[in-house]
Amino acid sequence: MGKVTQVNEEALLADIERQLVEEFPHIPSEVVDAVIREERARFTYSRVREFVPLFVEKHTREQLRARSN
Repeated sequence: MGKVTQVNEEALLADIERQLVEEFPHIPSEVVDAVIREERARFTYSRVREFVPLFVEKHTREQLRARSN
């Protein structure tokens, strides 16, 4: 994975959101979006951005699974 730019990070997170909305069809897309924003905010001041989308996806998926149970 090359250097993640702001635009690239946005595109990756948009793809992640689409995947998670499909994976959790019983959870409203607005909730998925809110959880992604919340998780992304945890990394606001991270200097190394390459893994932010990966961490956001992992933590969001965990939260959505917890809401599904």
